[in-house]
Amino acid sequence: MRPTVPAPAPPFRSGRLRGALLTVLAAVAAVLGVCLVRAAPAAAHDATSNAYVEVTGSATHPEATLDLEYDLLMKSAWLYAEAYDAKGRTEQLRQLKLNADAVSEYATGHFSIARDDASCTAHTEGDADVRTRGKRPYAVITLAYTCPGGADGPVTISSALFPSVENFVHTTKTIVHYDIDGQRGSQILTPTDPSVTAAAADGQETHQVWEFFLLGTEHLLFGLDHILFLLSLLISARGLRDIVLTATTFTAAHSVTFLLAACGVVDVPAAVVEPLIAASIAVVAIAGFLLRDREDNARWRLPTVFVFGLVHGLGFAGSLGIDESWSGELLLSLLSFNVGIEAVQLGIIAVLFPLLLVLRRSPVHRWVLPALTVPVVVVSLYWLWDRVAVSA
Repeated sequence: MRPTVPAPAPPFRSGRLRGALLTVLAAVAAVLGVCLVRAAPAAAHDATSNAYVEVTGSATHPEATLDLEYDLLMKSAWLYAEAYDAKGRTEQLRQLKLNADAVSEYATGHFSIARDDASCTAHTEGDADVRTRGKRPYAVITLAYTCPGGADGPVTISSALFPSVENFVHTTKTIVHYDIDGQRGSQILTPTDPSVTAAAADGQETHQVWEFFLLGTEHLLFGLDHILFLLSLLISARGLRDIVLTATTFTAAHSVTFLLAACGVVDVPAAVVEPLIAASIAVVAIAGFLLRDREDNARWRLPTVFVFGLVHGLGFAGSLGIDESWSGELLLSLLSFNVGIEAVQLGIIAVLFPLLLVLRRSPVHRWVLPALTVPVVVVSLYWLWDRVAVSA
């Protein structure tokens, strides 16, 4: 009797499976390609920018603190290359002081406050400061306003900072938080909606929710470090239960620190947070690949993801730029922003995870997974080196 010989495994020829693998490889390659481009020193400024403004005081004498990207401010004020290319806080402070008149003229000309449609006059208070938001230095400028004595109507805040006609950026969002004579709130001003009236509450909350939701979605979509961290988790996930537990752990962790940091309870400098975020990507990517087939995979994943999720929450809070005391309006803004982040996170998981799961169960996973992991590690290590060098 002739011994039974097992049939050879069918070759990897399934059209559907091959199509799925090509799709996931193309999607991941696109993300990594963009990340590699973004990792290199930029030749031009990003296409968008966020400005942060705190308006406080009375309706007759409001005060605004503006946080504006340093290099963009100096370019928009039409200063020389030595000013906008300045590196290091000491030199940037020196350039701001040397060019105080031009900086003041730009700020007062592009950010305004009016009362009852009567413009308030503005002048700068003290010297400009510099602080880091995320990965970039921001100039901090304080403007003091005097509103007409006869005006008694609502206060209107308007922003025309960094318009597209300057050809440095095509979109600027000004995130405004105000507390004027008991009227408190937050709003995102855009070129199509450049003003907010502090006393106008009707319909404002709905607009506020939507704007902060969109800001959250954009932050995750264009926050490539957070996307690479999520991609590292997806690559090493073994099944649906694994990714559900991982995503839930990450969400819970970053939500805690995001709320605490945004409300001022926790304050960790960006110089510490940003390098840790880059390091978290490399650690999760390397550990996920090396331990991907071990039974105790989940034992390291959940605690590690929780710890790094706390760090990413601090990064989310830093990007939002809220620095005010607790209020219902603040909570509404924070929750809207966080829901926007979660919506994009779930969308990425829904698209990529099924494809990656198919890939893991195919014969080519032994070489494709390392091919996906190596670029993630390279980019994250470059970011780590760059962020440590910048903060040094």
